[in-house]
Amino acid sequence: MTWHGIEGHDEVVEQFRRAVSRGRLASSFLFAGPEGVGKFTFAVKLAQALLCQTRPETALDPCGECPACRQVLAGTHPDVEVVAKPKDKSFIPLELFIGDKEHRGSEGLCRSISLKPYMGGRKVVIIDDADYLNPEGANALLKTLEEPPPRSVLILVGTSPAKQLPTIRSRCQLIRFRPLPSDVVAGLMISQGIVENPAEAQRLASHCEGSLRRAAELADPQLWAFRNTLLQRLAEETLDSVRLAKAVSVFVEEANSRRPGARGCDKSSTSPRSSTGRCSVSKPGRMARRTTMSAASSRRPCRTGRAQARYCLSGSSPATVLPNLIASWRIEKTSTQLIATSGFRSGG
Repeated sequence: MTWHGIEGHDEVVEQFRRAVSRGRLASSFLFAGPEGVGKFTFAVKLAQALLCQTRPETALDPCGECPACRQVLAGTHPDVEVVAKPKDKSFIPLELFIGDKEHRGSEGLCRSISLKPYMGGRKVVIIDDADYLNPEGANALLKTLEEPPPRSVLILVGTSPAKQLPTIRSRCQLIRFRPLPSDVVAGLMISQGIVENPAEAQRLASHCEGSLRRAAELADPQLWAFRNTLLQRLAEETLDSVRLAKAVSVFVEEANSRRPGARGCDKSSTSPRSSTGRCSVSKPGRMARRTTMSAASSRRPCRTGRAQARYCLSGSSPATVLPNLIASWRIEKTSTQLIATSGFRSGG
């Protein structure tokens, strides 16, 4: 069953539908699950369902045509705020929550969520990359989580509850997202144009551990050519660790050199092949926002103002997914014996 283009999360949809129909929708949620399974896309679609102007929120069935639905998808709805980790930061800046030193308390997420809704009956705030909340940012959220404004919904999107402070976990309702089934990943890769060959899609889906983003990253043919080389080196009777390390280093350097704008975003590309990139844009004293243009796609425009929406698709390089590929390899026994350890991992 597909919920407005979102596959593999029927149980979560029904959970929210029951809560909304009973009038018992919580005010704070923690979406936890592997990367690339659709947590952020689900959060945006939920915001669209709660703010739809033509259908009741109890149906959890946005029309997709009313002004509110269009604004949510375009990233211009005044009652939807999205915060994410800036690309050049190692954590979500405190200024995004409470404003900079000159505007402390008068700007930021905590200020905007306290205001009455402009259009809809609710305010929806999505904190993507919630794994990168530092203690200062998490503490700034505590009062909002303890005393949420009426008709407000705050969604934290992360990978694991263990990465959140206990004070954050205890104040949020945990919603777990499971890895996508392999057939769903393969179907999405075909429909989004990431690959064209069904057999290739199935092969990538079997190695991605239920993550569409990881499957798209693994679609690089040069990565798989290097995989074969690495397996051959591992199959040698005597493992030359120095030569192997050098080969990996050369591959990583070449991969990085092939990346167009290694630290930037390709703002002009909208190719489905780049649809798994992640990017956020921040501006001092203002809130970084991000939303989606398609419920079935991971493409996300990055925004620094209500009237501005741009695609920022950061291309993934083989270097960024090499550890994931190594971790997902299934060592097979051939005539040349591979190193059959209990599980080869890139960490040692």
